[in-house]
Order: sequence, then C-alpha cells, then structure tokens
Amino acid sequence: MDNWPEEERALVARARHGDTAAFAVLARHHAPVALRVATGICGSVPDAEDALQEGLLKAYRALDGFRAESPLRPWLVRIVANEARNRRRAAGRRRRLVERVGAQRSVAVTAAPPELEVLADLESRELWNALGRLDERDRTIVCLRYFAGFNEGEMADALGCPAGTVKSRLSRALGRLRPLLDAEVDRD
Repeated sequence: MDNWPEEERALVARARHGDTAAFAVLARHHAPVALRVATGICGSVPDAEDALQEGLLKAYRALDGFRAESPLRPWLVRIVANEARNRRRAAGRRRRLVERVGAQRSVAVTAAPPELEVLADLESRELWNALGRLDERDRTIVCLRYFAGFNEGEMADALGCPAGTVKSRLSRALGRLRPLLDAEVDRD
C-alpha cells in the first residue's frame, strides 16, 4: 500500500460518482481502526459494530461534503465516533428509564464484555472499567490516540479542533484516567 494516498483519492472520486465497490474498499481499509474507536466509546462490541455500520452508511451519503484534499481516515472515524457516542447516550437513557420503572435488570455500560478480551489494545478489565468512567470527551480522545493510533494532526481533524487543543485535552484526559485506573487496580 505504498501508493495508498493516491489510490484512496481515486477511490473517493469513484465513490462520489456512485461506485459502491470503491467505497467498500475504503470502508474495509479503515473499518478496523474505526471499530476500535467505536468499541472504546460504546463499551460493547455489538453496539460498536452497529455504530460502525451506521457511520459508514452516513459517510457514504455525505461523501460530497468531504474535502478531497484532506485525509479520509480522520473524517470517517469522526463520523463513526459520533454514531458511537449517540449509541452510548441512548444506552444511558435506556438504562435510566429501566431504573426509574424499577426493573430488576441492571445494564452495566462500563463492564467489559468477553469479546473485548481478544482486542490487544484492551489488556485488562481494570483499564476498560476506568475508561468507562471517563466522560465522553476524555474517552473519545484517549480512544483516538491509543485505540486508533491517530497522531495529533489526525486527532485534530477527527475532533475538529486545533492540534494544540488536542495536546491539552489528551494530557488532561490521561491525568483523569490515571487515578481511575489506580482505583480499579486497588479494588481488585
């Protein structure tokens, strides 16, 4: 994939003209990173997979709004991450509704599902639980950096903010994650 940027631009151009096969190639290339980010945000592999599918559909429909001179990956991951955040919020609303009506069933949004144990980036239940306790903005930036492997420029593109803001947000998010992780480790 030495010539991927040129190939990617050509695929985007073809996809903009309705070539779904071209978009499928783009989606397959970027889906693993987008899924890792969505999983980190949603807290559940099935919800993350749904967010990925819906996000890819939204991206395909919005290709005309994509700036061709920009890299596709941050733009695409931002759409998937937004969908994942929407799903997490909806899950939180459902959980509060269930609690309000007195249902006995508990919905543990922050618990790590067994499927996540296969993800190399999520090596411990303590890390997963600590991530789940971060607020949405902090969790998103940590996921973009460490689950997606985005650099500062890509993170800035995905979040729609300056690179300096990315640095400070990531630093603050990691500062808030450390004590949560320490508390999780002490709990066990």
